[in-house]
Amino acid sequence: MKKEYFRMTKKQLLSLLASSNLIGEKRPNVKNSEDAVKTAATVITNWQQENFVVIYLDAAGHPIDTRVIFIGTLNQSLVHPRETFAPAIELRAASVILAHNHPAGTPDPSAEDLAVTKRLIESGKILGIEVLDHVIITVDSHYSFRQSGLI
Repeated sequence: MKKEYFRMTKKQLLSLLASSNLIGEKRPNVKNSEDAVKTAATVITNWQQENFVVIYLDAAGHPIDTRVIFIGTLNQSLVHPRETFAPAIELRAASVILAHNHPAGTPDPSAEDLAVTKRLIESGKILGIEVLDHVIITVDSHYSFRQSGLI
């Protein structure tokens, strides 16, 4: 018995892959801090410790990936530009949204939060990757650096 191989044109293969959500998946834009909070909250692994999350976005504002970059202690995390932007470069991200949770429940930024945000914005400018926002998430509220005029 002769084996027959299924042959597809490149166009047919791409169409099949797109329809099966292997590629071409429609992802919602992250348009505001509420969208960023929803996206970041899905990857926070432990609300008892600070989790620093980065949402990597393509040029159209669609999330490419969301990653926990640092897991800190009860009240702090050590964030470094190298670990924050390495995935952005790898993923060819056009911009990022930073997020982290405050286990204590107050969304107000600390002096360290302000300093880290400034450092990451400066690093992003050097790399050509814009920091669109930094949101601080608590169980029942959030704080947006962009909405507060700090970005």
